[in-house]
Amino acid sequence: MNPNNLEDEEAPSRSQMRRDALDVLELAERLVALTPSQLAKVPLEEKILDNVHLAQKITSHIAHKRQVHFLAKLMRKLDDLEPIRLAVDKPLEVRRRETAQLHLIERWRERLVDGGDEVLGEFLQEYPQADRQRLRQLVRQAGVERRENRAPSAQRAIFQLIKAQVSGDQETADDADAAADAGSD
Repeated sequence: MNPNNLEDEEAPSRSQMRRDALDVLELAERLVALTPSQLAKVPLEEKILDNVHLAQKITSHIAHKRQVHFLAKLMRKLDDLEPIRLAVDKPLEVRRRETAQLHLIERWRERLVDGGDEVLGEFLQEYPQADRQRLRQLVRQAGVERRENRAPSAQRAIFQLIKAQVSGDQETADDADAAADAGSD
């Protein structure tokens, strides 16, 4: 075997190095976009943190871009970027999870208001600890509000009850009951 071929196999290709550099650049851009409270949770060296703050202050497009590229160059010299990637991805993952949960709650609420008792049965099978009587009362009240073009206070209360069931938070359900009772007076 040729010793030069062994070196070529062990060293990353130029294309791979370019892809890695672009990944680090994308990470640097995401770091600069973080809020100060999110940035405080990211494990960064002081030199890199100072350059992140500097890049956040720069308003000129080209100068900002140059600073972000410099930040990426500094970050490529770091041994392990994984803790930084995890800290940057964490808020994004939390937002995605919360958004998905809100979409689920919205779908249940719309199905309950539109579908009536059949959908209520499906909901209670999935969430047996839900208050059947209170939920049925709110669904009927929401239907009346919708037909009469009134403010959707019952729909808001249904949303809060579903949210409490989906997240498992009983205090939220009690708050929703109190709000619905106040709205029906």
